[in-house]
Amino acid sequence: QVQLVESGGGLVQAGGSLRLSCAASGRTFSTYNMGWFRQAPGKEREFVAAITRSGIRTSYADSVKGRFTISRDNAKNTMYLQMNSLKPEDTASYYCAADLARVGDPLRVGVKDYDYWGQGTQVTVSS
Repeated sequence: QVQLVESGGGLVQAGGSLRLSCAASGRTFSTYNMGWFRQAPGKEREFVAAITRSGIRTSYADSVKGRFTISRDNAKNTMYLQMNSLKPEDTASYYCAADLARVGDPLRVGVKDYDYWGQGTQVTVSS
């Protein structure tokens, strides 16, 4: 079992920055890959970024590449999403998720690939 709690969302102007955090508990944090997803009103949940259990490999959606950075601190059982140069189209609820993939499996980007989810944190970017 894995419990996930997001924090750090809020209201920011376009061009601004936010850092989201995802605190994990339960199963040993360093044994699973992690991801960030987002969902805007009326839209499907979409992949944002993912990171391997070691933190060595990352993957990003094209829409956020170069602006967002995913990282994790296994000693603190926490994952982060640094979001810079925010745009109004980044407005959404952001969710962290855990993927109990096997060691060596590639990072996955599908909603159905992830086993545990947080409740989400709202990010609103004003123009």
